[in-house]
Order: sequence, then C-alpha cells, then structure tokens
Amino acid sequence: MLSVMATFENLTVHRDGPTTTITLDRPEKRNALSAAMMAELTEAVLAAGASDALAVVIAANGPVFSAGHNFADMAGADLRTARDLFLQCTAMMDAIQGIPQPVVAKVHALATAAGCQLVASCDLAVAADTAGFAIPGGKGGLFCHTPLVAVARSVGRKRALELALSGDTIDATTAADWGLVNRAVPGSELDAEVAALVARVTRGSAYSRSLGKRTFYAQVGLPQRQAYDLAIEVMAAAVTSQDAQEGIAAFLEKRPAAYTSRP
Repeated sequence: MLSVMATFENLTVHRDGPTTTITLDRPEKRNALSAAMMAELTEAVLAAGASDALAVVIAANGPVFSAGHNFADMAGADLRTARDLFLQCTAMMDAIQGIPQPVVAKVHALATAAGCQLVASCDLAVAADTAGFAIPGGKGGLFCHTPLVAVARSVGRKRALELALSGDTIDATTAADWGLVNRAVPGSELDAEVAALVARVTRGSAYSRSLGKRTFYAQVGLPQRQAYDLAIEVMAAAVTSQDAQEGIAAFLEKRPAAYTSRP
C-alpha cells in the first residue's frame, strides 16, 4: 500500500511496502540542489534509514532529474558561505551511503554536475534511455571539483576526466557501459526495472546486508592488504551473529531461514 510518509517543500516521500521513495519535486527549478533541497533530502534519507524500510529509491519529477547546485546560492558568496554549501552537499551524499538500506537512483532524465554526483553517490542506479549525464563545469567558469569525487569512484580516472574536462553529456547506454549506472532501460520499463532490482537486493538478512554496505564503503578505498584486514575482522565477527548462524543452520537443515536481526 502506498502512503505519504512526510511533507516537504522541495520533495515528496512515499512508502510502498518495504520501499521508501524520495522524489525531488521542484521541476520548475530543474530540481536544482539548493541549500533548502539538500537539507530536506538529507532529512528524508536519514529518516528512511532509521525506519524499517528495506530499500530507498531516489527519483525526480519533471523534465530534468537534477541540474546540480543552485547557482543562486553561490552568486556573490564569500569563501565561508561557499564552503558551507559544499560541506552540506557532502553531508547529504555521505548520508546516502551511511544508511543501512540499499539506495537506488531512478534516473529518468538529465543529471548534471551535483545531480550526476547524486546518482554516483547512490549505491545502485537505473537509467531510462531518456536520461543523460554530465559534469559540465569544465566548459564553464566553475570546474566540478566535488562532483568529480563521486563520479571518478564510479567510472575511473580517464572517463571521469573526459566528462569533467569536456563537459559533454553521455547517454544512458554509455553511462551503463562506464559504470555510472547499473543498467539503462527503455523509459517505459524504468519503474519495473527499479522494482525488480530492489526486490533482488533486499533478499536475506537486513542486518547482514547493512553490515555489508557499511564495510564495502569502509574498505573500497583502502590498499588491498588493509582492505583484507578490515574485511577479515568484520566477517569473522559476522559469523557469530544471530542471522549468520540462522542462515548456516537453515542451509545445513535444508529449510528456509528466518532472519530476525535489525541493522
């Protein structure tokens, strides 16, 4: 059953069964990530993370998924104001990766600059063939330094720099080939593909899954030896958890597992 979870000025939040969908809803502003939008999105993400939802979907209304930062917030800004804006944006991106649930971007249209960063910061992403992706600062007056942090971690150095230096837009198929999104589908299939992906990534123990997400982000940027050291300790401790022992017992006894632990 679909239900409205909260009321915001810049976005809507709905709960449909185990999935919370957060929708950017300022189409007249091209869903620009204004300070107000980012504050609400951070609040909504953290609230969803603290709930019993199994997955979070980030979507958008209108002809653009998100045009990135709102230049009106930057016009005439001093250094402190500008720094605070980018710190706020980083906190929002960190919140997405910090909550226990898988976060899936459902991208139906153009995502540029910090909007592209938002897609790259989600755990997973599905794009319609009507979507496009760009970090266009390289062909303007403000290089996309912070968006490039997230995008480079998805597509690698050479492709990230091509995007950033050229400012060119890539289509959804290219974005999938480069690893910015998991897959590109016809627009008519976007909703179904996102639902199918959510169903596949929310099977099993929610506790185990949340531990896996947290450990992934902790180890992925480490040197390999340090990454293994961290993963060994986490996995060894996880073996002793209630859900892991239930899964092992269920496998050995050839029965369905009954997981009970919460993230």
